[in-house]
Amino acid sequence: MTEVGFMGEMTSLERIRAVMRGEMPDHLPVVPQSFMFAMSDGGYSIGTVNRKPAVMAKCHLECREKYGYDGCIMDVDDSTLAEACGAKVIYREDNVAVVKESEPLLKDLRQIDDLKLPDPKADGRLPEWLETTSRIAEKIGREAMVMGRADQGPFNLLCILRGTQEFMMDLFEEDEEVIFHALEWCAKAHISFAKAQLEAGANITSMGDAYASPNLVSPAIYQKFALPYERQVVEAVQTEDLPYSIHICGDTTKIIGAMGRTGARLLEVDWKLDMETARKEVPADIVLMGNVNPSDPLYLGSPEDVDAAVRAVVEATKGYGLIISSGCAIGANTSPENMRAFVAAARRYGACENIMELRHSAIQ
Repeated sequence: MTEVGFMGEMTSLERIRAVMRGEMPDHLPVVPQSFMFAMSDGGYSIGTVNRKPAVMAKCHLECREKYGYDGCIMDVDDSTLAEACGAKVIYREDNVAVVKESEPLLKDLRQIDDLKLPDPKADGRLPEWLETTSRIAEKIGREAMVMGRADQGPFNLLCILRGTQEFMMDLFEEDEEVIFHALEWCAKAHISFAKAQLEAGANITSMGDAYASPNLVSPAIYQKFALPYERQVVEAVQTEDLPYSIHICGDTTKIIGAMGRTGARLLEVDWKLDMETARKEVPADIVLMGNVNPSDPLYLGSPEDVDAAVRAVVEATKGYGLIISSGCAIGANTSPENMRAFVAAARRYGACENIMELRHSAIQ
């Protein structure tokens, strides 16, 4: 991050764009992964509103206004794109919808060609996601970050369509060309939805590729079967003005360097990854977003614990290429006091003056 000065207070979007350009903002932006919290804070469970764009957008907008953070991440669950492909989904009133893993859509990876690529404007709940994004972008898209997540990345999507256990076995037993062909199909499905999110008004879009995490597969598996298709998505979707982001849950220490070679200009990193290590492993022009633990301290801890965790993230990175966020989705039952402490700490420790002091102290 260059030490470029700023004139007065920035808007949230100006703040985000300054960080994306490697410049110094008035203070580091803070964008919590708050979709479940936002619904709960608005008086709803995510399971009761996941087909109600007007309600979801209202909750996101009111939550951002109430707590003062710099953008909204439009997300609902990790089963919507799979559902639009034909997967069976279990709806839960008090929680997110999940794919019915006991009845996977694909009995064999070769069946992938029997599926119809989903139309984001017509199939399943994809139109509801897009309408929610559009409603949010209409209100704040010129002043704040609007991330319209495009649900699951290619590796994740194929894992869900095939069934986790079955796909893990396929990785070792199936013809690699069959796997690659299926991943190519999933990449096309994701790209179509990601582009639709941008058309709906999002100024950033993204994927979740949790099953590609070292917590489930080896770094070698990641580099062979997930990384190439993440790159393919980035090349197809990202533009100079519209960044793309990749989020992989878990301890990504062993693959964070490879993630930095996807071409994505933003990486959302989970709390299990040391931020100082991440900042050293990833090129300076790639922004890191994270990575306060959504469980402890955001849910289980006190406001003082939250404050300390935010401070640790800022100090670990010296504020270089950083958007302060939670390491993953913030739980619906997180206390308002902790959310307020989270944003307040980001403003305090991410202030330009504090960042300059941190860097000056590091040099001495």
